[in-house]
Amino acid sequence: MKARVTITLKNGVLDPQGKAIEGALKGLGFAGVEGARQGKIVDLVLAETDPDKARAEVAAMCEKLLANTVVENYAVEILG
Repeated sequence: MKARVTITLKNGVLDPQGKAIEGALKGLGFAGVEGARQGKIVDLVLAETDPDKARAEVAAMCEKLLANTVVENYAVEILG
């Protein structure tokens, strides 16, 4: 089974990389960009075959290692 974790900074947390992306895009002529936020995607291949168990297992991975839950949110998607 495959799972995808999308990790993003929580609202209100400063995102210097996002600001750099925004500035670079404006510098390249994309004047309509009014904001940019960056994040991470982690793709996992799991031995678990039950989607609910897989989601719970990946959530535990996020809580313990993959995401810094003080400043980051995460979303788990089971891809099958």
